[in-house]
Amino acid sequence: MLATYGRLLLCICAGALLTSSHTETQAARPVAAKGAMADYHVHVKGDLTLDEALRRSRETGIVYGIAINGGLNMPVTSDEGLEAFLQQMRGKPVFVALQAEGREWVRLFSPATLEKFDYVFTDAMTWTDDSGKRMRLWIKNEVGGITDAQKFMDTLVRRATEIFDREPIDIYVNPTFLPDSIAADYDRLWTAKRMEAVVSGLARNGIAMEINNRYHIPSAAFVKLAKRSGVKFTCGTNNTGAADLGSDQYCAQMIRDCDLQDGDFWTPPKDGQKAIQRKPLRR
Repeated sequence: MLATYGRLLLCICAGALLTSSHTETQAARPVAAKGAMADYHVHVKGDLTLDEALRRSRETGIVYGIAINGGLNMPVTSDEGLEAFLQQMRGKPVFVALQAEGREWVRLFSPATLEKFDYVFTDAMTWTDDSGKRMRLWIKNEVGGITDAQKFMDTLVRRATEIFDREPIDIYVNPTFLPDSIAADYDRLWTAKRMEAVVSGLARNGIAMEINNRYHIPSAAFVKLAKRSGVKFTCGTNNTGAADLGSDQYCAQMIRDCDLQDGDFWTPPKDGQKAIQRKPLRR
């Protein structure tokens, strides 16, 4: 056990020590890994404890970014909640992230607290349609019946690109997710034009795209288009507990199928280069 812990300490990158406000909550970052040796979208929830997550990271060699969910009606809705999470993660050999939920998160948290995280990510799974209906796309009762899939997709693409242009995020996670009722038509509904709109929005805002192990998205066609456009990638899981936190299998498959190289991958930014520091928090 002592030998294992010693090896873990050797993996801490002294050169990556932070001198910013982040040092108040975490003494050092782990070495930033690329490709399938990093999972930047891990949640300590369900039956997955922090100790178990750290054990798995040591065992597999996969660097974790552990995220808290923050937003309207989420576990954390204020700076105080974020600060408590940061304190819990202090000194742990992981990256510390915020999963910004819904579009209201920009009004709930201060830039000063957000800057203490290694990065912030969000998805396009919670938004309000043109009739004023707020929905979470993974909850069937909130989505309701989709009578016009083409119109729904056009709205989804508009909302996603609005998020990219307005919100200070580092990674687009759960990318291209579709509700269960239309998910079987993924390849048909994600037309070239729609894919190009999403990829262009990511590229012009310097936002990375997650390759998600849980949902097996985005498709290889999407990944190849994003690669050609210069979009960087991350591997992430968005696990619900211990059982579905694997070893980046889908991401590894996309790396092979799309010929992704180290230079195609994003790593957590240095202080001063985080999205929250590059883009104003528009409330």
